[in-house]
Amino acid sequence: MKQKILVTGAGGYIGAIATYLLLQQDYQVVAIDNFSTGFSQPLQLLQEKFGQERLRYYQLDLRDNLESFFRQETEIAAVMHYAAACKVDESIHRPEFYFSNNSVGSQNLLVNLLKYGIKKIIFSSTCAVYGEAEYIPVDENHPTRPKNPYGESKKITETILQWYGELKGLRYVVLRYFNVCGASDDGMIGDSKKPSVLLVQNAVRGALGIEPFFLTCPQVNTSDGTPIRDYINVVDLNEAHIKALEYLFNSGQSEVINLGTGKGNSVKEIITAVEKITGKQIKLQKADSIRQGEYAKMIASINKAKKILQWQPQRSIEDSVYSLIKWYNRHPYGW
Repeated sequence: MKQKILVTGAGGYIGAIATYLLLQQDYQVVAIDNFSTGFSQPLQLLQEKFGQERLRYYQLDLRDNLESFFRQETEIAAVMHYAAACKVDESIHRPEFYFSNNSVGSQNLLVNLLKYGIKKIIFSSTCAVYGEAEYIPVDENHPTRPKNPYGESKKITETILQWYGELKGLRYVVLRYFNVCGASDDGMIGDSKKPSVLLVQNAVRGALGIEPFFLTCPQVNTSDGTPIRDYINVVDLNEAHIKALEYLFNSGQSEVINLGTGKGNSVKEIITAVEKITGKQIKLQKADSIRQGEYAKMIASINKAKKILQWQPQRSIEDSVYSLIKWYNRHPYGW
């Protein structure tokens, strides 16, 4: 068995799939989630599949007193920190919650990691730290000027990591995500957010007749008037996390790295792709409430990920859609 990894936010969409991949690769996992937006069911399922020796999970909020947890769970080799609220529009209406949950929670986690001698962390950040793109593709040297409190809350945590790296010897890899889609390849674990804020998921749900599909994006200055984003498959994303983990175990230095595909699709292009794959027409309806804090175009440069992590995405939009069809056929309304 490989090292013990702490996964925060392990009941969430991305964190649960990360836990699945770590277990498949023979790591031992201890998991934390407060289950406010995550779910215990995927962790129960994985515990049944891999056993309690391989996976233990705890209902904890990162703003809680974490002393007893770290006294009990010794010999943690590294942390994958996924726990966060992540809705751009919600962050504009509830900024105080985003700074408390994301930034203060991360600070409390980091203080405890340093206290207990845990000095390797992979941090889930976001392309929202960049704000409106000044050039495309966006590389890691792009200015960071968040347009919403969600992006700002992640930028604050990145800054804390940098200072602890400089002053306390913490080693980290900050992974700035672009737009995540898909489910585990076998369709066993997927997105259960109610409602989901993710376009590909919602388009598939609309095509399968699970729920009506609503366009929530604003009119923007692109060729078809809808935002262009870089859509990365969730398994590819998490495989990059494991590469980053191995990089730190092999004495790699702290880095900030984008995760995307290097390609962009508009909202309308994604809808067309989902219709073609499913053979179903999606009825387009404008939502009553249009998302705020959005920008026109965001595509990643992934050259650094290729160079440092020896990683590049393997799965297409079509692969993501097929995995979501498997997932929603099993769990049309999530867990």
